[in-house]
Amino acid sequence: MNNREALTKDLEIRCSRLQKAMQAMEVEACILSTSVNVFYMTGMVYNGYYYLPAGGTPIHFIKRPEGIAFENTIYIRKPEQITEELQSRGISLPRTLLLEIDVLSFGECTRLMGTFNITKAANASTLMRKIRSVKTDFELEQVRACARKHEVVYKLIPSVYKPGMTDIELQIEIEKLMRLHGSMGIFRSYGDNMDIYMGSLLAGENAEAPSPYDYALGGAGSSPTLPLGASGKRIEKGQTIMVDMAGNYSPWMTDMTRVFSVGKTLDIAYRAHQVSIDIHNHIMDIAKPGTGCAELYNISMEMVVKNNLESYFMGTKQQAKFVGHGLGLEINEPPVLTPRSKELLEKNIVFALEPKFVIPEVGAVGIENTYVVTETGIEKLTILEEEIIEL
Repeated sequence: MNNREALTKDLEIRCSRLQKAMQAMEVEACILSTSVNVFYMTGMVYNGYYYLPAGGTPIHFIKRPEGIAFENTIYIRKPEQITEELQSRGISLPRTLLLEIDVLSFGECTRLMGTFNITKAANASTLMRKIRSVKTDFELEQVRACARKHEVVYKLIPSVYKPGMTDIELQIEIEKLMRLHGSMGIFRSYGDNMDIYMGSLLAGENAEAPSPYDYALGGAGSSPTLPLGASGKRIEKGQTIMVDMAGNYSPWMTDMTRVFSVGKTLDIAYRAHQVSIDIHNHIMDIAKPGTGCAELYNISMEMVVKNNLESYFMGTKQQAKFVGHGLGLEINEPPVLTPRSKELLEKNIVFALEPKFVIPEVGAVGIENTYVVTETGIEKLTILEEEIIEL
């Protein structure tokens, strides 16, 4: 089976999953227009509306680009034409509808609901994120390929470090490596407080700086317009450098964090880093389908407390209350590993585990790896040296 045939078969699986969920909800049709969901259902991005009835074939109502030749493609200028086109083809208008109400503007949702003459819509955003969290075999192949490139780039990081660099200068060199190895650059994320370019690099005391963005650790950034990540300060001897650059070498992403140091660092940094590795190893031993995400968080915290490191865990001035998250077409998919999560691991969920510590004046330590849930446990996808790497 060639790549095109494999993609076509996989798109049929995705369509079937969505329609089964719609039928269970007793919803008659779904309209998707965000890039991530249009891509998931079609294999490409277009500006328009993917219309799927609970039974039958999808219709692509497209504004741009020109020249798309999907079966059932209709070019339109405005959403009001959707109902006109459906009725002209003898298709009854749905009385119940799924819309991406979490991410579409209020105006867009209101306009679509008015077009279909309905007063309430079900939430397609939540449903799609749930469906996308469980990967198909095709998607897992993409994740594995991404992980291999992610590893190659991280192995090259020591080769681009030069004494006296600032954190931004080192990040630029890493970003160049990423692009040369196929990174798409800007990656997709879910939510308003997720502005970032290709990932985060935190060196020294900058790792303590809190940020308004919804990432595990902050960083002051180099400008008030983006208070996150590298700050432009020179990297000093004894400091750690945490590299958390996204693996977006395929549409399905991986996440990996490794730590470097300029010469030797403090004993507490090595001790905390080892606890992070120990948490990963313990969770690899116990996690399996049906394991609660809250349980994974609580186990991590128990190990942190046992080692008297809770004041450093997931930050100092501002501490994140999660230790992992799902991955896929977006960097932050369900499930999220928080103490209040009700979610359970399922086979073929891909997630990142990132128990991290911040040591004042030294920097951040701890690792992040990407895992896939298998029938009997979890498999590590990002394979690379995990100890602190001395530069």
